[in-house]
Amino acid sequence: MKTIPYLWSDYLHIVFKNLLPEDLRVFLCVVRRTSFAAAAQELGTSPAYVSKRIRLLEQELGVKLLHRTTRRVAVTEDGERVFHWAQRILDDIDHLVQDVSAAQGEPRGLLRVSSSFGFGRNVVAPAMSQLVARHPGLQVRLEVFDRLVDVAAEGIDLDVRVGDEIAPHLIARKLADNHRVLCAAPAYLARKGQPRSIDELAAHDCLVIKERDHPFGVWKLRAGAEERTVKVTGPLSANNGEMAAQWAADGHGIVLRSIWDVADDLQSGRLVQVLAPWRQEANIWAVYPGRLGRSAKVRVAVEFLLEHFAQGGLGKTGA
Repeated sequence: MKTIPYLWSDYLHIVFKNLLPEDLRVFLCVVRRTSFAAAAQELGTSPAYVSKRIRLLEQELGVKLLHRTTRRVAVTEDGERVFHWAQRILDDIDHLVQDVSAAQGEPRGLLRVSSSFGFGRNVVAPAMSQLVARHPGLQVRLEVFDRLVDVAAEGIDLDVRVGDEIAPHLIARKLADNHRVLCAAPAYLARKGQPRSIDELAAHDCLVIKERDHPFGVWKLRAGAEERTVKVTGPLSANNGEMAAQWAADGHGIVLRSIWDVADDLQSGRLVQVLAPWRQEANIWAVYPGRLGRSAKVRVAVEFLLEHFAQGGLGKTGA
């Protein structure tokens, strides 16, 4: 087996050999998913097809790309090098297509978008519907997760997220202002009383959410220049904020939720804000890998989302 060096001539040699971009896409997917079956599911094909494309790619390059076991797939040293080159080659091809389509005034291609469960379903999904209506050359694949997504490693083009903690190696554009508030149902407050200070939250039933980057049972709150961290517990917890908000409306305790999510409940009186000066900043961001900084389809999507939220895309709250 030969080793593939990092030389520009070899890069061009790889590009213009008999390699098919589809084979490289299949390889990248297998590496991300560490499984032929999972890659086949994502690509909408069979594990046999995936195995065949990987075998042909290995034969064409003359190197072993993957170690296969009964449980998972591991990348070889040469496979790691091919992975980085394949990503670069496909990005270049993608940018070529986008440059041509942008010159014609219409972005094209597949845009992989991710978000959290509730925000993705209630806010991002309707926005993507409008995006593809405006730009029919785009194909959007929206995936929602209950965890923080590694956009670079998982092949995500654009993550639309709530929360201000963003890794410095990623590009982030602020889409809208947002914050989280503490609230509870009138029935709960009548039964347990209003908390008069942050310290009293520890004695209350709090509805804990493990959602994406939220630390479980730890609320970081700010009132003006003062910042506090409080550990909370309660009879109910979930990895989905919508369920916790419903439990709060049912009278089970105090919840910390984004203002966009509970604005209607606060307005109708189903929920009441408690400890009103205290809040948690949780703005809305478009996050994407640095290598996609020149991507026309990402740029178009981000510009559309900026416009969408400026026109009230979060509903009555505006932010």
